[in-house]
Amino acid sequence: MTNETLKKAIEQTAVAVRQMNPLVPSITNTVTINFVANAQLAVGGSAAMVYLPDEGEGLAHICQAMYINVGTLFPVYAETLPLTAKVLHEERKPWVLDPVAIGLGKMRTDLLTQFKEYKPSIIRGNASEIIALAGLWNLSGGSAVSEVRGVDSTDTVRAARDAAMALASWTGGAVAVSGAEDLITDGKQVIISKGGSPMMPCITGTGCSLGGVMAVYAAAADPFVAAITGAAVYNLAGSRAETYVKGTGSFQTAFIDELYTAQPSDIAGNPFILE
Repeated sequence: MTNETLKKAIEQTAVAVRQMNPLVPSITNTVTINFVANAQLAVGGSAAMVYLPDEGEGLAHICQAMYINVGTLFPVYAETLPLTAKVLHEERKPWVLDPVAIGLGKMRTDLLTQFKEYKPSIIRGNASEIIALAGLWNLSGGSAVSEVRGVDSTDTVRAARDAAMALASWTGGAVAVSGAEDLITDGKQVIISKGGSPMMPCITGTGCSLGGVMAVYAAAADPFVAAITGAAVYNLAGSRAETYVKGTGSFQTAFIDELYTAQPSDIAGNPFILE
């Protein structure tokens, strides 16, 4: 894939989502439900936030794509998440996994271990989460001792390159490593998406909502292009919003506005490097 073909694919994906208004449910952490839903709506998706087993299973049958985030877990999720992921995998529906706080507690570890066989289309996480997930799944580049400080990364984006490529090769999809710059890979090619804002890590949910937005784009494109498009619109919106806000509170509102108003050609034009 060349720079020009990738730009064209990003623009087409952004246009297609606006036209489709795909149904993309989420099972996400309670801290960020509102942000995830609003971000999905802003880019052109239709959001539905669920947590019960029958709801997850039911929506997995009828959705165009889905987002699963393990940030805050309740006992019922031990049934909901594997059931939902199994249906998505069997019906070949695209879905995004966010392995938030991997390594924290047995239930989270057990769930993330089970997800290996259901091969998420896109895995989005910070560098430490990606390295730890590759370690949990016994893939190259991974490490069981990668330090995840709650939801924060202690590793650099570039340090997760090998783990990201191994995960993408295993799933046949894409992996996005979020940070000051975003690394996206399909196991063969690597894209570095530029832009964003230092304010983005200072509000709760930018990473989680990015996973939800990548799921929206996955309804209209292959996982690699969907992940790149999600990173591009986020980095564009972040860099634009920071230019006229007072602080992080107004930044969050401005950020959603910029997601909503971003034109497909501008999203495709956000700087990236094809390595």
